[in-house]
Amino acid sequence: MSEPLFFHVRLRERGGLAELTSVLNRFTPLVQPLAPSAAIAQVGGSLRLFGVGAVDLAQRIRFQTAALYGLGVAVGAGPSWTTATMASARIGDRGVRYVARSEVARFLGPLPISELYGIRRAQAGGLSRLGVATIGQLAELPAVTAARILGRAGRALQERARGVDRRIVVAGHVSRSVSVRTDFAMDVLDGPQMRAASLRLSAELGALLRSRRQAARALTLVVRLADGQDVTKFRSLPAASAHTDDLRQTVSSVLDGFGLQRARIRRVALTAQVVDAVHAHTQLTLDQGREARLRVEPVMDALNARFGPGTVGLAAAFSA
Repeated sequence: MSEPLFFHVRLRERGGLAELTSVLNRFTPLVQPLAPSAAIAQVGGSLRLFGVGAVDLAQRIRFQTAALYGLGVAVGAGPSWTTATMASARIGDRGVRYVARSEVARFLGPLPISELYGIRRAQAGGLSRLGVATIGQLAELPAVTAARILGRAGRALQERARGVDRRIVVAGHVSRSVSVRTDFAMDVLDGPQMRAASLRLSAELGALLRSRRQAARALTLVVRLADGQDVTKFRSLPAASAHTDDLRQTVSSVLDGFGLQRARIRRVALTAQVVDAVHAHTQLTLDQGREARLRVEPVMDALNARFGPGTVGLAAAFSA
């Protein structure tokens, strides 16, 4: 039986997921699209079938995707879903990053704890305050200590810190998602212009979800830096919501956690994992400001639907 090997393949531009999936299916039937712009594939058996190594197989996928559809991709390869995903965000000049099983600890260990897939900002902050600043340090913690700090999520997060991920590829399954993005004409810093853009994206996404009678249960924020590197963070919402206020707060929290400092930003993309709106419930609060914003949402949606997108919007979204 072949060793598990996962490819996480990222499209460099938006669109082309169906084409990417068709290329991956040439090499393995175990392909799961990850909307809007990535796919995960299990390719352990493909190495023996095609008689090549992991890097050579990844390059074949890159070349075929470019030759057949004109699409550029980055490929991360590793023995688990988490390792492959984190590798695809740290590719070298050849567009491929392969992390062998023997290299997992060396690859993951020095990375900041905040970059571990699935960890929340509060969890990362709690670990950092106790001196656990890197993924490797979390991997070395006693299991009892990790559970005490992280609660029920401690076991899964510590396993991922060690390169273990129990998720399996579900062939042909596409996550239900909705995406919006903005590209800056010139690279910007994480300042007023960036924050105004993120608010516009939150408002755009909220309006789109409400028009489809859907709600976001989780958000993925992808920030593309000037050097082409993508910084990605996933965050679950406390409760599924399509309200701009809830989306804005989540996006703002994620941006604060990135710690971009003086990094120059080229693009921001926001993807919501969605459920039907019937599964979302709005709780009454004593926050009069929030209640007023919730009441005005359907009015704004109606005006934009009648007179065109952007007819009315949040003033702060256009302050920069």
